[in-house]
Amino acid sequence: MQDQVRQRAEEEEALAALVSQYAATLYRVAFSVLRNPADAEDAVQETFLRVLRHRDTLGEVRDNRVWLIRIVWNIVLDRKRRSKTRPETDDVAELARVLPAKGLSAEEITAAAQHHSRVLACVDQLPAKERQVLMLSAFEELSSVEIAEVLGVTESSVRSRLFRARNRMAELLNHSRSLR
Repeated sequence: MQDQVRQRAEEEEALAALVSQYAATLYRVAFSVLRNPADAEDAVQETFLRVLRHRDTLGEVRDNRVWLIRIVWNIVLDRKRRSKTRPETDDVAELARVLPAKGLSAEEITAAAQHHSRVLACVDQLPAKERQVLMLSAFEELSSVEIAEVLGVTESSVRSRLFRARNRMAELLNHSRSLR
């Protein structure tokens, strides 16, 4: 009986450590896709609920970070597929919340938020496969191997998608600048 209690306490400690270490990363992944703070928080919470339901497999996981990102990634993509709608990304107050604001004037904060909004709009124009690898690479700084594991594709597919995504982003951002 004491062994079960001790094992349960160890499992709870391990889960608490995962939450502490990876909650912010998972939130960024979820927010980068959903663009809604409440929905991103819900996705992170659902991720940890799934981990809790499958806590007996925690010992088999090689890389907790990649495993958790894959779970949250699948959750947010499922939500996107179900909703088929995208919230507005022009909420300057929300964008300002995630942008650095130390020492910036109101005009600089607004300009940064508008630029951030333009970049996100360009990311939205990318084909889904290219958008996925770019977000995981640029926003979450995952390696090609880690992205391949999250998406369930080959590393060479990741590299080629990332190459195309970066080139397309450069074109879109140049075009966006020329319209201003």
